[in-house]
Amino acid sequence: MPTGTADRTLLSPARRRADRARLAEEVVDVLVIGGGVTGAGAALDAAARGLSVGLLEARDFAAGTSSRSSKLIHGGLRYLEQLAFPLVHEALHERARLVQTIAPHLVRPLPFLLPLTAPVWQRAYFGAGVALYDVLGAAFIRRRPIPRHRHLSRTATLQAFPGLRPDVVHGAIRYWDAQVDDARHTLAVVRTAAGYGARVLSSARVTGLLRDGDAPDAAVVGVRVADLTDGSSFTVRARSVIAATGVWSDDVGEMLGDSAPNLTVRASKGVHLVVPRSAIDGGSLAEAGGTPDGLILRTPTSVLFVIPWGEEWIVGTTDTPWKLDRDHPAASSADIAYLLDQVNRVLVRPVTADQILGVYAGLRPLLAGESDETSRLSREHAVVNPVPGLVLVAGGKYTTYRVMAEDAVDAAAAWLPGVPPSRTADLPLVGATRWTEVRDSAAELAAASGVPEAAVERLLRRHGDRTPDVLALAAADPELAAPIVGAPDYLAAEVVHAVTAEGALHLDDVLTRRTRVSIETAHRGVDSAEQVAALMRRELGWDDERTEREVAHYTARVDAERESQRMPDDRTADAARLGAPDVRAGVSPGGGEGLVRREGRAVPAEARGAGTGR
Repeated sequence: MPTGTADRTLLSPARRRADRARLAEEVVDVLVIGGGVTGAGAALDAAARGLSVGLLEARDFAAGTSSRSSKLIHGGLRYLEQLAFPLVHEALHERARLVQTIAPHLVRPLPFLLPLTAPVWQRAYFGAGVALYDVLGAAFIRRRPIPRHRHLSRTATLQAFPGLRPDVVHGAIRYWDAQVDDARHTLAVVRTAAGYGARVLSSARVTGLLRDGDAPDAAVVGVRVADLTDGSSFTVRARSVIAATGVWSDDVGEMLGDSAPNLTVRASKGVHLVVPRSAIDGGSLAEAGGTPDGLILRTPTSVLFVIPWGEEWIVGTTDTPWKLDRDHPAASSADIAYLLDQVNRVLVRPVTADQILGVYAGLRPLLAGESDETSRLSREHAVVNPVPGLVLVAGGKYTTYRVMAEDAVDAAAAWLPGVPPSRTADLPLVGATRWTEVRDSAAELAAASGVPEAAVERLLRRHGDRTPDVLALAAADPELAAPIVGAPDYLAAEVVHAVTAEGALHLDDVLTRRTRVSIETAHRGVDSAEQVAALMRRELGWDDERTEREVAHYTARVDAERESQRMPDDRTADAARLGAPDVRAGVSPGGGEGLVRREGRAVPAEARGAGTGR
């Protein structure tokens, strides 16, 4: 970031008010719709090039797909079987950049075992694939090498992962990928963009496009926005608009009417389970800092991961078409039973449903034809400009978000003469700039702050070189140095920091994305809700009614998710999940709802749902 602008990364309530006012007054060079990782990446890419930028998100940053992934930064080993060599090559290149420079505090190497269930042919076949995987990634490893793969015997495999069934496993191949906290990484991208001057707003839903005339090919010159914090509406003028809305891409197409692009994005649902470390007997790998190996397992339709996640395991994922509510995709009992059945085929001690701590479901945006099966759809991305002034970017995978963002900004720059090339390939995110100076400083920081060293270690892996910001809050108020009720791995100071520096506006933002209390605890955040709401109240000025409403909304959400997970199929699960409305749905946008703005006048919009801003 430019020298002396570190405080510009703070997404405080005052910053939001200022950005809201300026967006309504200015004409920005690039306006990005969608606060997932691709939209955040586009905002950062454009801002780092020196352009004026706005970023709009309908709910919370990373509230959709970008907080519900498998938490992996990987090349996609399974795509080698599909001969998608360019995709794997590109993803491994991005993996190296993230581990080494862009976000080393959030992205760390992680070992995986690929168990061999057939004695000879699998070792040769899978071994050749993993060797190619290493070759495709080796050219990009510099200062922090990711180890090469190794073949393990049956004995070594069972020593590495004691929970595997000896009668099923004939050996394994250990290879390495990387892990990320997807929501916190996306937030770091947003904050870094803000540090370069981007105006960023969450709870800002785009309800229509501004067009320069009535012709089908009339240029897009801005958008109409509903501010879901107060129900007001405003317009944002822009020289170019980038829509990075993932599975909501069709909403933008509907706003275009007759000039909608010929681009189909299909949603594939991926469900993950979170279980305690004690549920699965994994070993501990010294060269990974005591982290156990993960597992990658072949299934009839795809692959299944068992991923170490702090003191838990993540088990996932499914890969099934989803045509129901996109804001809150629901996991059914069938999804959960499928995951348990697949993982238990290789475990000595089966994982049971009553051991599950958390369940989450996300939607992958896949480029598709109408008859394609989601498990075979492309993870490549597409950038199109259906009319002047508008760029749509869709498809892709989390690991390659930076490339997608660069391509989208390159396309938008066609209307902006003299724009320099992208600068993000080696640009550290918030928390990474001084990472090498602080990564081994837990003991020193703990001694100076009075916070236990183990807690500081966890803070470093969430906040990187901005950990002192959180510790300063704890030092100023002893109450904030204590753990959150029901969530001992998180400090109360992190709640205040989430509001004052990370743009959290609702209880769900803190319990689900700034922290991961909602999936890491058996109570799913309910036991923590009142304390966290009280801490947020002090910073946001909530009254009693608002505070109680936030807790009630969160509790209802958890209840609805639990109910959906007892339902037998997608349709009944979706109906159960929709029993709890989004907390932002309680605000009715004022004026103009149901209209698409054309320059100088309003015309009725075709049915398009509630608009978009992801």
